[in-house]
Amino acid sequence: MDFIGKMVHRAMADKKTIVLPEGTDRRVVTAAAEALKRGIANIILLGNEKEIKTAAEGLDISGAKIVDPANTPLHDDYAKTFYELRKAKGITPEKADEMMRDLTYFGVMMVKKGAADGMVSGACHSTANTLRPALQIIRTAPDAKLVSSFFLVSVPDCQYGENGTFVFADCALNINPDPEKLSEVAIASAKSFKAIVEAEPKVAMLSFSSHGSGKDASVDKVAEAVKIAKEKAPGLLLDGELQADASLVPSVGAFKAPGSPVAGHANVLVFPDLNCGNIGVKLVERLAKASAYGPILQGIAKPVNDLSRGCKAEDIVGVIAITAVQAQLHS
Repeated sequence: MDFIGKMVHRAMADKKTIVLPEGTDRRVVTAAAEALKRGIANIILLGNEKEIKTAAEGLDISGAKIVDPANTPLHDDYAKTFYELRKAKGITPEKADEMMRDLTYFGVMMVKKGAADGMVSGACHSTANTLRPALQIIRTAPDAKLVSSFFLVSVPDCQYGENGTFVFADCALNINPDPEKLSEVAIASAKSFKAIVEAEPKVAMLSFSSHGSGKDASVDKVAEAVKIAKEKAPGLLLDGELQADASLVPSVGAFKAPGSPVAGHANVLVFPDLNCGNIGVKLVERLAKASAYGPILQGIAKPVNDLSRGCKAEDIVGVIAITAVQAQLHS
């Protein structure tokens, strides 16, 4: 069974409710129909019912619950809750009422209030549109020092990683993290890999240099992040700085970083900045015909996950399954 097959199987074992705010996007309703058909999750679609059904023409979404934030008994309660959460930040009751007509804000509030176990959005909205309401309403997890993101990448017929499965981080949020933040990305990504993939994480902190072979301030940043991460999580298999080939290929790793516990065996790849991470995940997805699920957010108190605007319906199904598994872990 491949990675996403395992996610689907786990999701089906304890079915959770996932809210999809982009209910009029054809890819989203296609994914909703597939998730319902396979029993992956209970689905809530947000938006105007007529518009959603038009978008879903030819699909069976009869098992989904459709909620229009502008026309539901939940609206007033959610607006009041949002006002109480944000009044210290200058939100008025009128503004709170307006914000709860926004599909993404309403979806996040459903997760906050327990009407849904998790949310998946981003097929036609930016990461900021998903992250902002999550931070304002659900907020960070008690033990989180940083909110970051990762992609779960599954490469077909791949001998590297965990049977071709990897975590790539951070590919969506933190543009140029300093050593402290980069260490937090590494530790959080290792925890996410272990929880979701159910395998031991082996974390490579990536660079154009391997163990000092190159000299630059960017190399120094990664080396410092490695030092900080090892101090915070001494039991974690983590090493760097490492080049990508040294991280993945055993023979190259043994040559470039002899004695490294990670080189040649990495399954969690931590990129030095957002440029590298975002470019890297999209290259692997398109050139290696990999499936890239995410961006998955880590550090949020409840599961709220993003999508790439270039996603396909099958990608959304995968993120629904992953979000459901995350919800199981939170319960």
